[in-house]
Amino acid sequence: MSKVTAAITTSVDGYVAGPNDGPGKGLGEGGERLHYWVFGGPWSYDADPTGEMLPEDAAWMEQAMADLGAVVGGRATYEAAEHWGDKNPWGLPFFIVTHRPEEQPPGDHFTFVDGVAEAIERAKAAAGEKNVSVMGGADVIRQALEAGLVDELTLVVAPFILGGGKHLFDGFEHDVELEHLGARQSRYATFIDYRVLR
Repeated sequence: MSKVTAAITTSVDGYVAGPNDGPGKGLGEGGERLHYWVFGGPWSYDADPTGEMLPEDAAWMEQAMADLGAVVGGRATYEAAEHWGDKNPWGLPFFIVTHRPEEQPPGDHFTFVDGVAEAIERAKAAAGEKNVSVMGGADVIRQALEAGLVDELTLVVAPFILGGGKHLFDGFEHDVELEHLGARQSRYATFIDYRVLR
């Protein structure tokens, strides 16, 4: 049975991006450390990453991708990633939550949708028996949790204190109960999985 998962990387103090995030600095100032696990070690905005995921991180990603049928992301993430070069990085139906769906880009790489509930509904239809991943940013994940649309939440905790930027649960006022499903650890991150209880 398919499920809706949400996953995001955060610093130990709960930031998913450093200050001044945006195009060219998608993870904000100092935020590169959040994705050391993605690139197998240090990297910076000034040069293309050259490393590779560590085997344990690659295994987690491979499993997540094997079960994935569609992706939901936010407009701010889409813009900060500079539209991923106008190419869908997942090769799967990718729904972008935006208040301006009329700005739909040409081609079929991305589908702009007005509202997280509609985006997840359309992603579920596109995914069939596979899972839907709500990849973020933080605002989209908060909205999906608040609406009760997430079945499982994974927090990937990078081992550093960022000290400022965009906080994952900033302004979140809902009581959401989680059931611990498990945890894995690698050199650059700790992966904590939760079931979201209804």
